[in-house]
Amino acid sequence: MSQWSQGRIAPHGGTLVNRLLQADPREYAHFPALELSERSYADLELIATGVYSPLEGFLGEADYKSVVEHMRLASGLPWSIPITLSVAEAEAPRYRSTVRLTRKGETVGLLEVAEQYRPDKQKEALEVYRTTDPAHPGVAAILSQGEVNLAGRVSLFRLDRGEFPEHHYTPLETRRIFQERGWKTVVAFQTRNPIHRAHEYLHKVALEHIDGLFLNPLVGATKADDVPAQVRMEAYRVLLARYYPKERVLLGVYPAAMRYAGPREAILHAISRKNYGCTHFIVGRDHAGVGSYYGTYDAQEIFGAFAPGEIGIHILKFEHTFYCKTCGSIVSARTCPHDGAHHLILSGTRVRELLRSGASLPPEFTRPEVAEVLRAAYRDEAVRSA
Repeated sequence: MSQWSQGRIAPHGGTLVNRLLQADPREYAHFPALELSERSYADLELIATGVYSPLEGFLGEADYKSVVEHMRLASGLPWSIPITLSVAEAEAPRYRSTVRLTRKGETVGLLEVAEQYRPDKQKEALEVYRTTDPAHPGVAAILSQGEVNLAGRVSLFRLDRGEFPEHHYTPLETRRIFQERGWKTVVAFQTRNPIHRAHEYLHKVALEHIDGLFLNPLVGATKADDVPAQVRMEAYRVLLARYYPKERVLLGVYPAAMRYAGPREAILHAISRKNYGCTHFIVGRDHAGVGSYYGTYDAQEIFGAFAPGEIGIHILKFEHTFYCKTCGSIVSARTCPHDGAHHLILSGTRVRELLRSGASLPPEFTRPEVAEVLRAAYRDEAVRSA
């Protein structure tokens, strides 16, 4: 593999995985078919393109148990969330060797089954999500899975660039772009929420010290009440067009599904961005959280479970930021001397209420161009629901 393809930061485990297979899917029509969920297809793509390096397939039992119990693969390499593929127990005998993976009935890849095993769903939920509450979306996903996990190397026949093909990059491509732009340091930022001024503040503080910014919003499956990916991406586009230096920013989608695993998912997100070629990753307040299952800064503190350098990407930890009417700027508790009466803080629930009512979002909270994108989306939704 050439120097530019590896980039300036080594992939997790040392090698950038590539499981894209140039072949005619019709040649494999005789193998038993297994239809993938939206999340499992996302996992297949992320494995095959190297985002989940060093994984070459869905986890075997030894790796599964080690990840659940110790946040490490059986080799000892840090890894925080089991990437698995399950089937119903009654169906498992059909899948003993090569399996044809399908998506909406179309053959998209292969799984070379090396083993089958029964996961401990309750233990996985408790260790990975810190709860067994079925109301937690990640726990609900585990409980709804089949009783048997299939493990083995995968292949993907064709990369589907999805809804945002102009922003859908593989790690091989982002590493080349970073190299061509001369970025020796790159900071990644992820969100599943609409962009606002506090996010912009974090980006620009980071850019004061780092060569390039990789804006990498998650566009895979999310909860039904999360803002749709199309709306969030349009908000990014209008913001970047007016308020960011174009030569120092790359907008690229992260096609993963949300697991809402809070601290554990923050580690997976950091490793993924390391594989894209980033040297730094921003972890803010309640990263990948949901409800009240995790503490505000648990996703930052969990990185302390590893020795310096083990994850292999610098974690930039930011406190909660907000607009202070007296300071007249975006601040945090570390920089602002004023109490809450001076602060403009809008919860996600309050933002949705304002948008549904057609009200304007304060310019101190988000740029007017972004507010208009969100307001238009909610207006269109109201018309469709009428």
